[in-house]
Amino acid sequence: QVQLVESGGGLVQPGGSLKLSCAASGISISGVDMAWYRQAPGKQREWVAGLRPTGALLYADSVKGRFTVSGDNTKNTVYLQMNSLKPEDSAVYYCRRAGTLWGQGTQVTVSS
Repeated sequence: QVQLVESGGGLVQPGGSLKLSCAASGISISGVDMAWYRQAPGKQREWVAGLRPTGALLYADSVKGRFTVSGDNTKNTVYLQMNSLKPEDSAVYYCRRAGTLWGQGTQVTVSS
């Protein structure tokens, strides 16, 4: 079955960290664009970070310097390390492969 499965979300205090994982099955993450998006209640889904096949790492201004995207081709998994989390980072986080395949999302809540 071709799918992306996100995990690692949860409740964290402001200033804390979380590491999200996006595990691909039935399809490879190698050689294609991989990206992380997020959607907060009542807001449009927004792009957060991208990992290009060239190895280039791209970030939205709102997370630059705090979030790090990476990939492990041996595990067929993409990660999003999130540090210095803020309440405004609260959202459902999704990964996307090659602009088409989406995962089901994982909830991140930043609150004291």
